Amino acid sequence: MQNFTYYAPTEVIFGKNAEERTGKEVKKWGGSRVLLVYGGGSVKKSGLLEKIQKDLTKENIQWDELGGVKPNPRLSLAEAGVEKALKIGADFILAVGGGSTIDTAKAIAHGAANPELDLWDIWTEKVPLKKSLPVGTVLTISAAGSEMSDSAVLTNEKIGKKKGLSTELNRVKFAIMNPELTYTLPKYQVTCGIVDIMMHTLDRYFTHSKGNEITDEIAQALLRTVIKNGRKAFDNPKDYQAMSELMWCGSLSHNGITGLGAEKDFGPHKIGHELSAKYDVAHGASLSAIWKAWAEYVYMEEPDRFAQYARTVWGIQEMDSVKAACLGIEATVDFFRSIHMPVSIGELEIGVRPEEELDDMAARATGNDTFTVAKFKELHEKDILEILKKANH
Repeated sequence: MQNFTYYAPTEVIFGKNAEERTGKEVKKWGGSRVLLVYGGGSVKKSGLLEKIQKDLTKENIQWDELGGVKPNPRLSLAEAGVEKALKIGADFILAVGGGSTIDTAKAIAHGAANPELDLWDIWTEKVPLKKSLPVGTVLTISAAGSEMSDSAVLTNEKIGKKKGLSTELNRVKFAIMNPELTYTLPKYQVTCGIVDIMMHTLDRYFTHSKGNEITDEIAQALLRTVIKNGRKAFDNPKDYQAMSELMWCGSLSHNGITGLGAEKDFGPHKIGHELSAKYDVAHGASLSAIWKAWAEYVYMEEPDRFAQYARTVWGIQEMDSVKAACLGIEATVDFFRSIHMPVSIGELEIGVRPEEELDDMAARATGNDTFTVAKFKELHEKDILEILKKANH
């Protein structure tokens, strides 16, 4: 194992009716004036938002709300949230939703704690982030893992740039997880979440780091669990056991534990972010659409690693590493297809793209070839362009 520092301080309250503890948790972490952040109408229609508002009131906690968070969360809404948080004197930000909502809440917390700083300057690390407001979450979607991660993403819609920020100040204080809150999700959101959970581990798993046995075993077990329960959830999104396994896998997949002691890659995520930023496609769909092309482009860097994945996750018996690697890639793509996820750019709603648009994405991903992306195989602008071309059918 390589040296590492691991810190995952988020308190997890998991299980049926867990959301009934929201007010007490906010109060425990010092919240008295809360900005509630949420997305579309689903949390209102389900009654969840009203339930949480009543619970906060019962604990004598003042609150105001900010709705309208969309997938690929927007900088402009986060900036509006900062203004509202400052106006009401918020001392706690509470996210009710999935990854986009949680990431927006994190951004608002950073901006409200540092009103003298420009939020995009914080996000692009032009200025140091030294403090933030506390954040909690009531999770409604198993996908991004933002409820336990040190990362968040924002899309600056003015310049078409989607960027992640990693900092320990992104760790939320508590995460309330009731798998039953996912029952109202459209099936497409469930399957996008399944892909995202897998990718958070796969982007850590494909590494040249050696001697990482326990971390590998955790990653492999998590992937097998997601695949098994992902199939069940696809057939029945109200299967409590399947949805509970997926919810916990989502948190573990992105809280750092599946990649401890290894170099992270995150190449597919970087490319997927460009698709999401340019065409506003769902994050999970952007990942499944480019993964096959990425995997086929890089696997010969270390076919033994891909072969290990094929054997331990998919049960492939082939002894030849190159053949096993290819079979593992094929099995992954077949699984994505089985849950009706796109496996090429052409299968996205945007369709096949002209080559000049692919050129633009490759340039954006690498800052016009001023830096490389990923670690398993360092990707220059020309490499990302080739991957996008392979995926563009």
